Amino acid sequence: MSGPGCGCEVEIKDQSEKKVLWILLGINAAMFVGEFIGGWLADSTGLIADSLDMLADAGVYGISLYAVGRTLRHKASAAMVSGIFQIMLAFAVVGDVTRRFVVGSEPESGLMAGIALIALIANLTCLILISKHRKGEVHMRASWIFSANDVIANMGVIIAGGLVFLTGSRIPDLVIGFIISVVVLRGGILIVRDARASFAKTECA
Repeated sequence: MSGPGCGCEVEIKDQSEKKVLWILLGINAAMFVGEFIGGWLADSTGLIADSLDMLADAGVYGISLYAVGRTLRHKASAAMVSGIFQIMLAFAVVGDVTRRFVVGSEPESGLMAGIALIALIANLTCLILISKHRKGEVHMRASWIFSANDVIANMGVIIAGGLVFLTGSRIPDLVIGFIISVVVLRGGILIVRDARASFAKTECA
């Protein structure tokens, strides 16, 4: 018979985290493929930026899976890698926005908004799944930040698609691509700070 201190609660918690992270990994990997192809066909900076965010998130959820059940230092390390990955992605998106601003683009507003709406539904699902872990350990807090950022980015692409349709200009698409990079950069910085604080706790322990 199991009693207090048997570790059963920890094992159940770890299994719960793994299940959620596997689902999030699958959703984000699938959406990366769909959204990247859609962004390429729609000639949309916003969609491509959001698809790369999905790819980064899929990688981050994979890193978080590695951290489940390991020491706080392992979890802090996983979060640190995740945050750095997000920061690198943000600069990559800025590069794409700059390239499209110089060489030009012709985004398809209807395709932008339609694909972004599908992505929004997927990310809202992810946000609901991860919500109960948002105040958990550092690697799960990082996952919560990614999911919340994705929802914001999807809404931005939908709005940008509407503005492209109304104005006939590519500028809203470029602007939302840049805003997504700022949101991703901010999330990466927050995660790195959180990871550093967790490292400090391990050193004091």
